[in-house]
Amino acid sequence: MNYCFFLLPLLLACSTAKPADPAPATSEATPAAPATTLRVMSYNVHHCSPPSRPGVIDVPAIVRTIREQRPDVVMLQEIDVYTGRSGADLHQARELATQLQMHGYFGRAIPHDGGAYGVALLSRYPLRDTLVHRLPTQAGTNGEPRILAVATITLPSGQQVRLGCTHLDAQRPDVNRQLQAAEIVRLAATETLPFLLAGDFNAEADSPVVQQLDSRFKRTCQPCAPTIPVVTPTKAIDFITFAPTDRFRVVSHQVVAETYASDHRPVVAELSVTTN
Repeated sequence: MNYCFFLLPLLLACSTAKPADPAPATSEATPAAPATTLRVMSYNVHHCSPPSRPGVIDVPAIVRTIREQRPDVVMLQEIDVYTGRSGADLHQARELATQLQMHGYFGRAIPHDGGAYGVALLSRYPLRDTLVHRLPTQAGTNGEPRILAVATITLPSGQQVRLGCTHLDAQRPDVNRQLQAAEIVRLAATETLPFLLAGDFNAEADSPVVQQLDSRFKRTCQPCAPTIPVVTPTKAIDFITFAPTDRFRVVSHQVVAETYASDHRPVVAELSVTTN
């Protein structure tokens, strides 16, 4: 089951069969407008459990971390929904959206501990055309099923942008991540809108996995500052990327020096999005 919900500003709704919001009425094309700035955040939240406090769920810490960065769009990984370890009555994606007063969509990757586990999209703008793509895993590798959760937003300029959030396989062998990256590239090739892809790729920039994604997307960082481990990080595996390259310009990129709330540091990029 996939979950969607939105706030107007605080009203939540969920549907398993329809997009988060209805598609807007079609209209005639309008002349090009100035570029729109979009602030994007990617964050593996470790099911809202601070690594220094095993077994503790601290949603407010994640909320504070996100709110301090004032993002327009947030791509979240390792989200629990109604699980025993995080709370059978806690829908983490919905709770984060509520406290941040953002629209949200949860993409279920696997059943876990009586509930579900996956990724989520949060946005200041309504989310529509929400969908979960199942990513491949090679038979016999014991890899954990992974997904790409996607949605469309419309910016104040009228420009539509497709969002994609993923968390690639953390298990060995690397073949699963390569299969998943190849599928994301294939899916992205079918998109007609500017596409933002972000998440925990579980691979570094010089790996075949990220190089494969680089064949379609451009990263907001080159080189990229490390994101894990959260204290004294040494590896960058969390990225924000975009395609096509001529529709975006990187204004800024940073790894946020937050060391309590999760076992990953969040990544934030400000992008200028050109209109049609």
